[in-house]
Amino acid sequence: MPLINLRTNRPDIDHPESLLQQLSAALAKATGKPEAYVMTLFEGGVPMTFAGQSEPCAYVEIKSIGALAPPAMTREFCELIENAIGIPKDRIYIGFDDVDATCWGWNGRTFG
Repeated sequence: MPLINLRTNRPDIDHPESLLQQLSAALAKATGKPEAYVMTLFEGGVPMTFAGQSEPCAYVEIKSIGALAPPAMTREFCELIENAIGIPKDRIYIGFDDVDATCWGWNGRTFG
């Protein structure tokens, strides 16, 4: 049920599957939920700007049924992304969404 979606204007990310695996493991650890339920998405080459500039930037969405700790997770995921693909932490926004269990579906049902 935890989901992390990373969008960046960088079109040249080699081996995004490695980045997705890092994000998956980090999100499972940060939420305390089994990685078997974690979904990761990556979109590169997305037209976007930050502070009016088209230099490398990223937008990250993190959704979960509870278990969100935005201050700690912001630090962790900004550092992970900066180290993995070189986007400076000050050019990354992260949006958090604590989803009600009745509004999250999987396997033909919802979690609540």
